[in-house]
Amino acid sequence: MNQEPVCILGIGASLPPKVLTNFDLEKIVDTTDEWIQTRTGIKERRVVEKGIGASDLGSEAAVIALKNAGITAAELDLIIVGTVTADMIFPSAGCLIQKKIGATCPAFDVSAACSGFVYALTIGEAFIKSGTHKHVLVVGAEITSSFVNWKDRSTCVLFGDGAGAAVLGRRKDGHELLASHLGADGNEADILKVPAGGSIYPVDEEVLKNGLQFLKMDGVEVFKIAIRTMGDAIHQVCAKAGLTIADIDCLIPHQANLRILNAVADRVKIPVEKVFINVDRYGNMSAASTIVALYEAAENKVLKKGSIVVLVAFGGGLTWGSSLIRW
Repeated sequence: MNQEPVCILGIGASLPPKVLTNFDLEKIVDTTDEWIQTRTGIKERRVVEKGIGASDLGSEAAVIALKNAGITAAELDLIIVGTVTADMIFPSAGCLIQKKIGATCPAFDVSAACSGFVYALTIGEAFIKSGTHKHVLVVGAEITSSFVNWKDRSTCVLFGDGAGAAVLGRRKDGHELLASHLGADGNEADILKVPAGGSIYPVDEEVLKNGLQFLKMDGVEVFKIAIRTMGDAIHQVCAKAGLTIADIDCLIPHQANLRILNAVADRVKIPVEKVFINVDRYGNMSAASTIVALYEAAENKVLKKGSIVVLVAFGGGLTWGSSLIRW
């Protein structure tokens, strides 16, 4: 019996109301609006107020996605959250989101940094294809302001907070997931990491003294590898779907840095006007980046019925991944 395809049934996003502009950053770190824009393309980003966690933004995005999908939280069979900034080490952001939206299904987190949503989306699709689950909620939620060092101008200017969510299920007229591709390389783990907070460096006086609780990044290496791996991931996912780069109507890359986005577009020879960009307004939202951009592209009517959309991301781990969707 022919089954309906696995699709995205509805999406949602949640962004904190507080805007932190480059001019605001000029007052707290040695930087300028011109310096930030020239190197990153970022003009502003959103940051949460104290006491707001990833599960708060994630549950708000989930409620919108459920409404757009036309199903209730009680109908969910699984919740998967891509995040590296969960409210606490445990319980998972997934369990806290389950509570906040009134679901009763299993829930867990995926740690793949900026690739987290693409990883979670691929896992959710696989659960549905296995026949064990009917509706899966996939969330990308990050409070990146919690791990940046606001005295380090090379990193603190890059990041922002936000969340997005998608409900997956089988439907004839949904946004069909055609192919996916995931990758990782632990050999490069040291170039992008938050050293403390785990089992090797529990947070103590020495950790705080040395700032090991903050993000550490080798920007030059990250830049080079991100361009190569995201470019390759786009080619891989197109090949799996039997399509070419020319078939892509909208490329939604992880919004890390405008220079990276332009370099990826150049590498795969896709016109920059086909690349959806919102990094100027939100900065790098890690796992929330691609799903928030997908939500905005849909809301702004950039995506038409039948559009071929590719999500592609790269993050600490190192990890990378791509998803190809027929809208």
